[in-house]
Amino acid sequence: MKITLFGATGSLGSECLRQAVLAGHDVTVLVRSAAKLPADLRDRISVVEGDALNVDDVWRVIGEETDAVMFAIGVDKHSLPDLCTEISRHILDALRGEPRIRFIWCGGGSTFVPEDRISLGARFVRKFAALFMSLRHEDKEHQYQLLMQYPDVQWLGVRPLQMRKGELRGQYRMGFDHFNGFSAISFADCAHAMLGLLQDDTWLRKAPIVQY
Repeated sequence: MKITLFGATGSLGSECLRQAVLAGHDVTVLVRSAAKLPADLRDRISVVEGDALNVDDVWRVIGEETDAVMFAIGVDKHSLPDLCTEISRHILDALRGEPRIRFIWCGGGSTFVPEDRISLGARFVRKFAALFMSLRHEDKEHQYQLLMQYPDVQWLGVRPLQMRKGELRGQYRMGFDHFNGFSAISFADCAHAMLGLLQDDTWLRKAPIVQY
């Protein structure tokens, strides 16, 4: 498949990139600096230097032959407010009228969706994120709300809880099961779950929790 990847130099995005290339996909990335990409992968992908906050740069990397757009941009304490939301808006505008192109994104476990089974542990996750990770929490909330405004876009998402470095197991749970503050998954397995959505309609227009 022909994939456009946003966030290719981050912890999650670099896992998406490597796994997509190893799976034989044709990958295009938009990055501010090509030098930050893994040296062993640069010659195996199409690299466009630019800024995803620039709508023209976003439209440059989503072409008529694109099959899927993957969103793996992370948020830290230095990020701009609503970074993911604003970049997603540019992408979603580009995907309007293109129902065959999938938008696969990574959200946050502190964002509740209608299908969730809300437990005490889930409420703790949400409260903790709102207090101590407010920048990320609010951005991911806004990103999910934005998706609701694009009923013509074929989106699929995953919501990890804690993500950490670790090996690829390829075994995890996806769904709307109870979760708590100790629920976790590796960047590698979260990326694996996202790539699995490329050809799986099970979670179309849904955002299940992904956890061990």
